[in-house]
Amino acid sequence: MKVVITDRKNEKIWKEEILPECELSAMNRICVYPDIQRHKIQGFGGAFTESAAYCYSKLSPEHKEELLNAYFSDNGLLYNLGRTHINSCDFALSNYAADEDDRDEELEKFSMEREKKFLFPFIHDAEKYRNNAIKLLLSPWSPPAYMKTNGDMNHGGALKKEYYERWAKYMSRFALEMCKEGFTVNWISVQNEPDAVQTWDSCKYTTEEEAEFAGEYLGPELKKNNLENVKILAWDHNKEIAFERARGLLQNKSAEQYISGIAVHWYTGDHFENLALIREKFPEKEIFFTEGCVEYSRFSESNEIQKAEMYAHDMVGNFKNGVCAHIDWNLLLDAKGGPNHVGNYCDAPIMCTDNFEGLYKNLSYYYIGHFSRYVKPGARVIPVSSYCQELESVAFLNPNGERVVIILNRTEEEKKVNVGEYGKGADYTVPSHAITTFLWK
Repeated sequence: MKVVITDRKNEKIWKEEILPECELSAMNRICVYPDIQRHKIQGFGGAFTESAAYCYSKLSPEHKEELLNAYFSDNGLLYNLGRTHINSCDFALSNYAADEDDRDEELEKFSMEREKKFLFPFIHDAEKYRNNAIKLLLSPWSPPAYMKTNGDMNHGGALKKEYYERWAKYMSRFALEMCKEGFTVNWISVQNEPDAVQTWDSCKYTTEEEAEFAGEYLGPELKKNNLENVKILAWDHNKEIAFERARGLLQNKSAEQYISGIAVHWYTGDHFENLALIREKFPEKEIFFTEGCVEYSRFSESNEIQKAEMYAHDMVGNFKNGVCAHIDWNLLLDAKGGPNHVGNYCDAPIMCTDNFEGLYKNLSYYYIGHFSRYVKPGARVIPVSSYCQELESVAFLNPNGERVVIILNRTEEEKKVNVGEYGKGADYTVPSHAITTFLWK
């Protein structure tokens, strides 16, 4: 059996050791059941925001290569997924839209010159470095201001009913232009955080409005443009009412026909039970984690270990309860946690140093790696049974038959474990405040 540890005293690397096989004991046992296979994993990724792409553009060629290697190579996080925004988001340099002319009903002025400046080069470089397509999720933060009830891309507002058809055409056009650029668009969400009124780009949808737009406008428009392979994700917001929203959306027959999954964020807490309910009641629908970050407005006093453990705790709970993909927020930010056009700064796994002179990796980067490096696309979540609640664990079966067990110890005490399956395993002592990954076939 192989064990992977993140040694904070040794440059935070993923350190691998081989453990001798032993008989599983009755004490300290953590065991898995690979013959019971649950939902399939799509993969891992981060967000290609304009802010991240701008920061990338400011790096030297050597540091660009360092970043690409860290996220997309076999030596790094092996990311295969990405998320980017339709029109601007808070992590853009300013508000903008691809077509801001209310008289342009046929979208003849539609232009993606803004994306071509920073975003497209970043995604292209990532794909060249990975030597494979990155599967993209497109998410809108706001329609153009003229389409909204408040006449503003920021501060909430809602999509005017008379613009449902044009906005669906606009979103489909965005996906088409991304495909023409050579990108692989697999998913599109109806709206980022449709229940939030923010000082930045935002737009409100009720459950009924989101269902109507997805089922009667966006879904048919994608189909009309031969984009049936672009699956619709709904909600794309926090977990506390994710099941209620999913149930309301999917009882609409038109919406249910087109919505392939529910997307969630983490900003209001764990609420893993909401995920389990979605998985139980709608097993044919996927659950994506599409955004999470350490916000400076709430967690500025947290230390690096606490921030990394926030990631790992959420990932363990999410995957155990039905999530099939993890997409982090910004891939890269500047030393302040931006740029952000409303000063809504936050952390990222990799940050630029002052004046873009270098890069540094937060501990969260290495904690994410315990999942993304070892859990392969196509893996299945399998049951894991643990002897104590202090150790958080989740297990996977990779397509090649490899077992992966990830154990998080957030306590002040080291914990002995006896890890394996059906009588065979290995002994190990998980240090305090540590994450450990076990692998065997």
